[in-house]
Amino acid sequence: MHPILAHRGRLLPYLAACAPLAAILTAMLARPGGLSLVEAVTMAVPLTFAYAFMGLSAWYPCRQLPLARSRILPLVLTHATAAALVSSLWVGLGVVLAAVLGLLSRFEGLRDRFVGQAVALWAAGLLLYVLAAALNYVLLALEAASEAERREAELAILAREAELAALKAQIRPHFLFNSLNSIASLAATDPPRAEQMCVRLGEFLRRSLALGEKKSISVGEEIELSRAYLAVEALRYGSRLEVEEDLDERGQKCLVPPLLLQPLVENAVRHGIATRVEGGTLRVGVACGAGRLRILIENPLDPEGPARPGGGRGLANVRQRLAARYGEEALFAAKRLADRYLVVISVPAEMPA
Repeated sequence: MHPILAHRGRLLPYLAACAPLAAILTAMLARPGGLSLVEAVTMAVPLTFAYAFMGLSAWYPCRQLPLARSRILPLVLTHATAAALVSSLWVGLGVVLAAVLGLLSRFEGLRDRFVGQAVALWAAGLLLYVLAAALNYVLLALEAASEAERREAELAILAREAELAALKAQIRPHFLFNSLNSIASLAATDPPRAEQMCVRLGEFLRRSLALGEKKSISVGEEIELSRAYLAVEALRYGSRLEVEEDLDERGQKCLVPPLLLQPLVENAVRHGIATRVEGGTLRVGVACGAGRLRILIENPLDPEGPARPGGGRGLANVRQRLAARYGEEALFAAKRLADRYLVVISVPAEMPA
């Protein structure tokens, strides 16, 4: 729905702003050789407010043809056609109104006198359409700015929630306790390896805290954080955990919200690799082309194993953050196949300035 009609408080100020046009139209119709002043006022007032509503129709071609992204020729042809159509309907409405009023003795012969003004009125209708289109483009710009502010606020909230969720993930028992238990066991049997695990765990926590404070980070930084996490898990799972990376150099430079991939990688290990006795290979792919950034995360899973609780929250959080930042341009798909789980992200590529 048109933004003026969608809000009660906007319609009356809009109609009030159109009132001066009635005076201009009256002067045009009452010029020498035209209508009398009474006839001009009687025709101009309803025609002005009729066009006020007819001009709202320019919203739809304006929305379909944004100024910044449309080619000149289709833009001009579309609006020229719409202007001619609206102006013709407006003049036709004026002829009908003049014919009805002409039935009254006070306005006898008004239709014939009004028809003599039809060409000038039609030209005025074209000009009014240009003004209406300009107004609608302004409304679209204001709406886009408001939507951007809303998304920015929503993204900030989701980013903070994601940061808190990531912090919880870093210290929740199933990860931290298992890591500490592994360190304790290794301290007695393999002190160098225990020390190595302490260092890797500290590096992962340090990177997570640092990246979570940023508004945007590169995909490469996200990959490094995932590697820090996988380095800890590799000491627990050993040869059961293998990682394959297919990383596009340009894709790694693209900017994304922080802590976007780490929960997906953690889900892949926790709900995929860990459920299989033989483990498996975690695959991470990053590619950039045609103005889009594509990220793929794939992990094997036990086809006969039950679904483990907890993974849905991480996926939902990622989906919401992508929607808040990229809107309808974001694509997020997570699908369980026969023996593997696949997550695909496709968003507009954002390169650092």
